[in-house]
Parts: sequence; C-alpha cells; structure tokens
Amino acid sequence: MSSTSPITTHALDTRLGQPAAGLGVVLERADADGTWKMLAVQSTNEGGRIGDLLPAGSLTAGHYRMTFDTGRYFQSQGVEHFYPRVSIEFEIRDPASHYHVPLVFSPFAYSTYRGS
Repeated sequence: MSSTSPITTHALDTRLGQPAAGLGVVLERADADGTWKMLAVQSTNEGGRIGDLLPAGSLTAGHYRMTFDTGRYFQSQGVEHFYPRVSIEFEIRDPASHYHVPLVFSPFAYSTYRGS
C-alpha cells in the first residue's frame, strides 16, 4: 500500500461486485475512561479506499473503532438494507505497524479481517 497512514480501509459492495465509493467512515479511539474520541471522518474514494485516515507516526496503542455508514450508502441507491451502520472495534498493540481494516458487505451481511 502506498499510503503512510498507519490505518487504512477498503470497502467492497458484494451486491454490486465492486468497490463501495462514497461510503462514509468514522475512526475513533477510546480514551482511558472509555469515552470515544473522533480522529477522522472521510468517505471512500472511487476505488472504495481511504488511505489517509491518520498522519504517519500518529498512532498510539489502544482501542479503536471504525464505523461505516452503510445505511446512508444504501439509501442513496434506493436499496433496502438491514444494517444502518457497521462498527468494527479493534485493538492496536504495536503503533509502529500498519493496520488495514477492510469491510466486505451487502444489504444483509458483512465481514471484516485484518488485512495488510
């Protein structure tokens, strides 16, 4: 991946069999008291990717959450759906590593994994 961002994402719409362009994404980090702090708000590009969520070197260990606005995405296409949002929580233990958090989804299902 050409990005220097420590966290990236890629969203694939399996209903269409193509990247999900224009999908809203929010990245948050939990403070010590468990309160979520917003770090980034972006939308996926034409290739369904966001490669610049955070500046290089800004990652710290902790509990993170990436939320995809699947409801608005499907509403804009007039598609019935079940999940209005998909939130993926993950833990960063090594801030020097790269974390790729992809979402593969349809109106009634979704999956994720730690990519590279």
